[in-house]
Amino acid sequence: MPLPPPPSSPRETPRTTGRPLPQPSGPPATAPGDTLTCYRHPDRQAGRRCTRCGKPACGSCLVQATVGSHCLDCAKAAKPDLRTRARFWSAGQHNLVTMTLIIANVAVFLGVLLWTRDAGALSGSLTEAHFQLGLSKDILAFGDAGLLNGEFVVAEPERWYRLVTSGFMHYGILHLAFNMYFLYVLGPMLERSLGRVRFTLLYFASLFGGSLGVILLDQGALAAGASGAVFGLLAAAAVGLWRQGVNPFSTGIGTVLLLNLFITFAIPGISIGGHLGGAAAGALCALVMMAPPYRAFPTWATYAAPAAIGLGSILLSVMLVNAA
Repeated sequence: MPLPPPPSSPRETPRTTGRPLPQPSGPPATAPGDTLTCYRHPDRQAGRRCTRCGKPACGSCLVQATVGSHCLDCAKAAKPDLRTRARFWSAGQHNLVTMTLIIANVAVFLGVLLWTRDAGALSGSLTEAHFQLGLSKDILAFGDAGLLNGEFVVAEPERWYRLVTSGFMHYGILHLAFNMYFLYVLGPMLERSLGRVRFTLLYFASLFGGSLGVILLDQGALAAGASGAVFGLLAAAAVGLWRQGVNPFSTGIGTVLLLNLFITFAIPGISIGGHLGGAAAGALCALVMMAPPYRAFPTWATYAAPAAIGLGSILLSVMLVNAA
């Protein structure tokens, strides 16, 4: 019986199959006598290579990365473009519209101080800016002229921008502070729930509703302030709770709403029409915009409702003034 062949020795070299062996990846090898120079500065010696592309670079042309170091070209290519960075920044600003509205109101107040140079604007005195930008049915219909702080001023009729500008004017720093505080508290809650576009529509629908209320109920007064829009946000929050099955008067929202309505009627000089008009517009918007999921309206209706209420308030305001 023939014996089996002896086992091969471990030192023997395995046979090749004819296929080429894989070459090592990475930057090309450098001869021992060669000196690497920076790809951007040929007169500088490169101590390292970019861990991404392998180019030799000096210390000034390398940026520390999560793993290793990248050359300036790779570091620039790894950054998102301006549009993407702006999108990321915007996504992290949950209260962008609220803070923009607050900044706009404060900027208008400071602008009034610079325009009039009247210290009485801080304490709530009537200034030329209020006379030109505030809201009054009589001024819209007939105009007005007279002496104000020793100067003769003229207000032209049918200046419809007053429907908007009156919502950013304030009588004194306390008036501004109260309105901006409530906007700061209510705005983030509603902005996160509705989204930026619908929250903006709700705010301006409430503002125009407040302007309509001024024309209906405060005919002889010169109204100004963001309180109409703020009342609209407050009423919208209360209606939203009610639509979700929560009694708003068992929460702080309902209590604050009742307290502010009491102050509206108890203290003279407050625009009743502006507050009630803004609250009514905000409540009507919330009936559609803040419906519960099982009674939800189509998405387009949540945009169309505040837009229709705002435009309807403008049209009714114009009709009432023209009919005077």
